[in-house]
Amino acid sequence: MAKGPKEQQNNVKGKLRKFISERFLPFSQTASFEDSDSFMDKGIIDSTGVLELLEFIEEKFRIKVEDEDVIPDNLDSLEKLTHYIGRKLGHAG
Repeated sequence: MAKGPKEQQNNVKGKLRKFISERFLPFSQTASFEDSDSFMDKGIIDSTGVLELLEFIEEKFRIKVEDEDVIPDNLDSLEKLTHYIGRKLGHAG
């Protein structure tokens, strides 16, 4: 049975949270983060980390992140990332 948009969104969010938690949190001063927390403001992801995040997104979700999409409104929180990927994949977001 096909997953609904909310279930797909939760699946995307879970994969992103796992990657960010395992890849970036051990090297930051932050132990955890909320869905709406800014990765840059909290020191979770720096400019180099953004490149790693983009590579992960393109490989894991098989989408192309266009240069014009690399803006804080799309990438600077778990919530924003989830909505951005949802739009790229064509589900509600």
